[in-house]
Amino acid sequence: MKIVAVNKSAGFEYFIEDKFEAGIVLEGSEVKSIRKNNCNLNDSFCFVRKGEVTLKNMHIAVYDKSGAFNTRDSRRDRRLLLHKSEIAKIVGKVNEKGYTLVPLKIYFKDSLIKAEVALCRGKHTYDKKQSLKEKDLKRDTERRLKEFS
Repeated sequence: MKIVAVNKSAGFEYFIEDKFEAGIVLEGSEVKSIRKNNCNLNDSFCFVRKGEVTLKNMHIAVYDKSGAFNTRDSRRDRRLLLHKSEIAKIVGKVNEKGYTLVPLKIYFKDSLIKAEVALCRGKHTYDKKQSLKEKDLKRDTERRLKEFS
């Protein structure tokens, strides 16, 4: 499994509750661009409309060798492929207050491109401060253990 892109801010901004693996509907030139690691998940999010999950605002750079026929938008909406039961579970949670659907990472599974999507609850500022404190504490203890050894 080769990880192509990771949404680092998702772990800081949200409490991750449930994770799902989804396929993505892409064009050939987009696949080639992803193989060259030319994609970005910053500021991307997912939503459900008419029983379909859509990934919005994910940047995939236009493949330079695709020619004049490929003039697609690099931040277009892309459909995610999930089972109906998973979509029903997601819709039930998203309709609750405070839950959102956030993409965590894009990776290759065999020859297929997959997206890991998570149901998340937003953090408050005091939660973010607490997670920063824990992160600093963990880093400090690891440094001390390294110096001790």
